Amino acid sequence: MKVESRFEHELIEEFEDGECIFEEGASDRDLYIVQEGRIQIRKKTPHGMVDLAEFKKGDFFGDMSLLQSFPRYAGAYAKGETRLLVLKPAGFLLKIRRDPTFAFEMLQQMSYRVKMSNDRLFELVNQFNLPIEEVQKILHKLGGAV
Repeated sequence: MKVESRFEHELIEEFEDGECIFEEGASDRDLYIVQEGRIQIRKKTPHGMVDLAEFKKGDFFGDMSLLQSFPRYAGAYAKGETRLLVLKPAGFLLKIRRDPTFAFEMLQQMSYRVKMSNDRLFELVNQFNLPIEEVQKILHKLGGAV
């Protein structure tokens, strides 16, 4: 990994193919924006690793840990040579102040991700003919209810 400092709270990091950007469970809170290359997000399960998402130039990831202070939900790995803009938590706030459209673009992308997750859920419901009562329980929990 090669690191280059841009501003006090912004770095450029370069990764080789397969290199780990962060591991599942890590406690750092950095946000990453793909400048070049691709990123594979992988989650450990009892049955092996599951590829959750792939990000390309212009996409961001690491937002869950940044915004909610949770440990990393999954690991991130470079696919090919990859260059990332890394925003430290304080740098994220500065970037939003300097460029308010950045926050709006993030919200748009996060909304799109929720929609795609919902679409995938309903594809599985239909494909496996899951009982609607069980699906309702899951959705109720996702909405924050206990």
